[in-house]
Formats: sequence, C-alpha cells, structure tokens
Amino acid sequence: MAEPEEIPGESFMEKIRSHTRSSSSSSSSSDDDKPSKKADSVMPAKDDDDVMHKVEEVLDKAHDSVKSNKFRIFGREKPVHKVLGGGKPADVLLWRDKKESASVLGAATVLWIFFECLEYHLITLFCHIMILFLAVFFLWSNGSSFINKAPPEIPKVQIPEKCVLDIASALRIELNKGFHVLREIASGRDLKTFLGVIAVLWIVSVIGKCFSFLTLFYLTFVLLHSAPLIYEKHEDQIDAVAEKAWIEFKKQYAVFDEKVLSKIPKGPVKEKKRD
Repeated sequence: MAEPEEIPGESFMEKIRSHTRSSSSSSSSSDDDKPSKKADSVMPAKDDDDVMHKVEEVLDKAHDSVKSNKFRIFGREKPVHKVLGGGKPADVLLWRDKKESASVLGAATVLWIFFECLEYHLITLFCHIMILFLAVFFLWSNGSSFINKAPPEIPKVQIPEKCVLDIASALRIELNKGFHVLREIASGRDLKTFLGVIAVLWIVSVIGKCFSFLTLFYLTFVLLHSAPLIYEKHEDQIDAVAEKAWIEFKKQYAVFDEKVLSKIPKGPVKEKKRD
C-alpha cells in the first residue's frame, strides 16, 4: 500500500515552530544570565510566553487547515465517528466498546448460522418460541399455589402517539427525498450519475446470484463492523490509494466520454417555465 503523501507546507510550519522555540529558549537563557534584575522585569517574559503560545495556536490551526485540504474518500470533512452519525451506533461500528461490539457481531453470526447453515425458518422459530412461552405461562399460572408465587403478568405495550407521528413524518420525508433523487437520475440530465447507478445495480444483481439474501445481509453487516475500523486506523494510506484510483478513473472516463458519450445525440433541453 502506498505511503501517505507529505502534507504541503508542513516543513515550513515546523521551521517556524523551531524558530519560535529557539527564540523563546534563548530569551529565557539570557534572563537566567542576569539574576540581578528586579521582579518587575518578569512581566515582559510572561507576555513573550503568551505571544509564543498564541503563535503556536495559529500555526496549529494553519496546519489543520492544510491537512483538511487532502483528498478524502467521498469528500468528507468530518472525522469518521461523526460521519457515522456519532453516538452509540458509531461507537459500536468503530469498536469503542469491544465487548458490546463483539456481542452485537456475535449475535448476528449466531442468527446467520441458525437460519442459513442449519436451515431453520423464521416462522418455525416464531411458533416454537410461542409454544415455549405458553407452556411456561401455563405451568407457572397453575403451579403458583405450590411455589408460593403470584402468577406472571403480561406487560402492556404503550407507545406515545407523538413518537409514532414523528417516526412516520421522518420516514415520509426520507421516502420523498429518495423518490426525488430517483426522478433526477432517471431524467438523464446527469449522464455520469445515470451510468454509475446502472453499473452499481448491475454489480449488485451479479452478486445477488452468488449469495442468498440472508448471507448478503450478513456480509454487509460484517463489512460495516470492520471497514470503518480499518479505515480509521489506516486513514492516510487508504486515502492516498483512493486518490490515485480516482485520478485514474477520471482519465478513463474522459477517454470514454470523448469516444462514446460525446457522439450520442442529445435532444434540445427544455427550459423551465417561470411564473
């Protein structure tokens, strides 16, 4: 894997830092050579320290701004944790709590083995769980007098109406956004995006022939629990390789556009009527 590229301007800022540190150290050494000065001469030294501290902060901000100009996958500007939404889901995907992440991945693995390898069916599992629940409830209710315990109570499910309305409203908004994006892609205004979506759908259809839906879902789940962690640990190396691949893709697409897409006749673009 290619090594991370050197950040432009980094050596220049390091020289400035070394110069400021050397100047501050020389000033402090000159003050040590003159112990006969009065206490009021200490104030300019403190001011110099404050100035040096502010210079360090400015240099750090400039370094961060230069670093943010590097190529990032999907053009992201935020850390991986914030890109994943932050909070508990991002902590699980990035293995902040190893026990919790391992338990989630282990539960998914058990379910995949249960349904895919052992060929257990969901309806069969549901019926067996209900039979076990009814048997335990029956024995407990009729034997409560012998074990001196009250019969179990089935809890009531209560969901606030506002919560349901908020979820339905958010789902409606997301669906409308998705339909709007599909309409824009199908219109063919952006030929590059249209061909990209067609290519992705074709690749997914080919992969779907090789795996069942449950296996494909499990592989996606495992990928979500491994790819963000690997990317976060090797962010610079992966971005450097992705940048080279993206440049090569743009070159090949430019050739394809010149030889094929540019020769496709296009109809006149209708202007939108303005009220």
